[in-house]
Amino acid sequence: MASLATAEALGADTVLLVPAVVKPDVTYEQAWERSQAEIRRMLPAYAEKRVIIAIENVWNRFLLSPIEFCSYVDSFNSPWLAAYFDVGNILAYGYPEHWIKSLGKRLKKVHIKGFDSSKHAWTSLLKGTVNWPAVMAALRAVGYNDVITAELRGEGDDAAAQARNVSEDMDKIFAM
Repeated sequence: MASLATAEALGADTVLLVPAVVKPDVTYEQAWERSQAEIRRMLPAYAEKRVIIAIENVWNRFLLSPIEFCSYVDSFNSPWLAAYFDVGNILAYGYPEHWIKSLGKRLKKVHIKGFDSSKHAWTSLLKGTVNWPAVMAALRAVGYNDVITAELRGEGDDAAAQARNVSEDMDKIFAM
């Protein structure tokens, strides 16, 4: 619940949560059931403070399709549980524009980063295989109008130059 206290102190409306990890000693079913139970336990406190718990897709072998992700979010039947979608993370096994259209109204926040599917490697925003025009069209189609955060370092050694590079790339993406 430290994240709730931090969100409240900062005036944030959303907290990111990676709900579970499937591994050799944790089955998919266990990950689903355990994460659901813990989130249901936390939801009343988040609702009271009007802070959304947003589930993020990461490489944790859990919530592997957009249909499943939607079902997971919907199962809580709560306006205080939503999706925090990461465009770059999905490229390893799907198409972000498909996920965005499926998630639709469930989207609360979005992370972007570059990823090259053929090399299975992170890149700068515009050098990977993300179909940015399709991603932006999908975000517009579902009416997404909230925060988009770049989750990567820019190119170069200088932090200010890195930030400028990321900002310039984001401007180009948003114009697509």
